[in-house]
Amino acid sequence: MKKFILFILILTISGCHTKQIIDYKELMKDNEYVIIDVRTLEEYNESHIVGAINIPYDQIDNNVDLDKEKIILVYCKSGNRSGIAAKMLTNLDYKVYDLGAFAKIDLPKEI
Repeated sequence: MKKFILFILILTISGCHTKQIIDYKELMKDNEYVIIDVRTLEEYNESHIVGAINIPYDQIDNNVDLDKEKIILVYCKSGNRSGIAAKMLTNLDYKVYDLGAFAKIDLPKEI
């Protein structure tokens, strides 16, 4: 019982949450999406998903001008910045999905 209580306490303190798993290829089938690379321009220039635009996560604010009718897909190097960007864009009333880490995304990439 003590181990169970300790486990619950650790989960609570660590802020454990589950990440929604999405089928991004299904979302992309109608061509009504925009892919945003929220890494730095330098990271984007090294390699990025084909067709992605670069808007670093720390430049997302009320002045971002995207089509609210389209699905927004965001990614970064590890998933941390894309999570922040997804929350910011969601708060701006965009329909956003976080693709997470660049290396794990199975889409064509430009090098």
